Amino acid sequence: MASMLDGCTPWPDEFVDRYWSAGHWRGITLDNLLRGWGLQHGPRTALVHDGTRITYANLNRRVDRMAAGFRLRGLRPGQRVVVQLPNVPEFVVTVFALMRVGAVPVICPVSHRAPEVSHAARVTQAVGYVGPSTYQGFDHTAMAADIAAQGPFLRRVFTFEAPGAASPYGGMTTDPSGCHYFPLDSVDSPPGPALAQSAGQVAFFLLSDLSDDATAVPELIARTHDDYAYQARAAAELVSLTENDVYLAAPPAGFNLTAGFNLIFGCPGIVGTLSVGGTVVLVENAEPAPSLSVIGQERVTVTSLVPAVARLWLDALPTVEADLSSLRLVQLCGASMDRATAARVGPELGCHPQQVFAMAEGPLALTRPAGPDETVLTTQGRPLSPDDEIRLVDADGKDVPDGEPGELLARGPYTPRGYYRAPDRNARSFTTDGYFRTGFLARRTPDGDLMVTGRVGAAEATA
Repeated sequence: MASMLDGCTPWPDEFVDRYWSAGHWRGITLDNLLRGWGLQHGPRTALVHDGTRITYANLNRRVDRMAAGFRLRGLRPGQRVVVQLPNVPEFVVTVFALMRVGAVPVICPVSHRAPEVSHAARVTQAVGYVGPSTYQGFDHTAMAADIAAQGPFLRRVFTFEAPGAASPYGGMTTDPSGCHYFPLDSVDSPPGPALAQSAGQVAFFLLSDLSDDATAVPELIARTHDDYAYQARAAAELVSLTENDVYLAAPPAGFNLTAGFNLIFGCPGIVGTLSVGGTVVLVENAEPAPSLSVIGQERVTVTSLVPAVARLWLDALPTVEADLSSLRLVQLCGASMDRATAARVGPELGCHPQQVFAMAEGPLALTRPAGPDETVLTTQGRPLSPDDEIRLVDADGKDVPDGEPGELLARGPYTPRGYYRAPDRNARSFTTDGYFRTGFLARRTPDGDLMVTGRVGAAEATA
């Protein structure tokens, strides 16, 4: 596909035709989808954060103006920009604004530090960085300046300040290396004509998870507009999301799991909720007291939790006064969710649990909301798409029978065919016929559900 950035592995033409014919890919970029949502749901509330409420129309206007501001400051289509922001409205606005200008966000968890961020900037040749000036005691601006001094590419740093905080920049400043610094709230200009873009282009990059290897650096995962729009839309349909739903986007513990980010951004998450005209409530801290309190205040109906956060919430319930009567669904992301904890979610939170296996690389399996209790409590369900192809293989690459453990391999309409600019890693992580080796062990039940039991090479967890 000529529209893919150099360094990306394209889907073969026969699969492109298949996904288009099935209606999975529809040729509309994510930022153009937002334009439509702004028109369709204009006065409805799109985003909530603390005391801030942003309508769909206002969200689209802010994206338009920030995109124009990025153009004014020299960003051009195809350039990459590292985005490292917490769960605030500016994160959503920035990502959509960069896509609207034709730039490609490289989304880094806010907890990542110089080794991961500099690697992402170097591999993508990022020309810009968007992050907090400081956040939770860490100086992101100093980190960005150090990265800029190491190479010729990163020359624009946009710093976000929380409302009420004193910005160190009254306007643009320039350091000795030639890097320019702008307050993010100054990136604002009257919008110009819309840019024609292909939905086959890369919409943004995600970083792979680092698992337990402290010396590893993350690989870059290119997600296209077509594949991610389909993932979010299909996930929204699966959980019957409507304009009356309120989705709580609570960050995973430490906000350092890219799979956890993928969950809250598009499984269905933020993008899926916006696609139906619902409301997204953003919280920066997943601690039980503030999160449970906001569920009652905003009448939250759906949220997503990693196992560690789910356990914190459940254990805190006796000591936190919270009205959870609006909650109808809690997604549980992660193979480490034990049955006992999953079994507590329904009775104690008063809602249906849904287990989810999600990776930034694309593979996504979910239990069905109307599925049997035992399936929901003990499996990660079935793949999202009818065109997802799943194999479980032994160490020799041979398929294993149902009930036997094997490495989970996947390919499909939202699973890219390779990491970005990583030919050696791709040779290990992808089969010659395009299956992604997830690195996870799983079993398939007689009903076709997947039980993800641990990582390949690690001791298998008790199912």
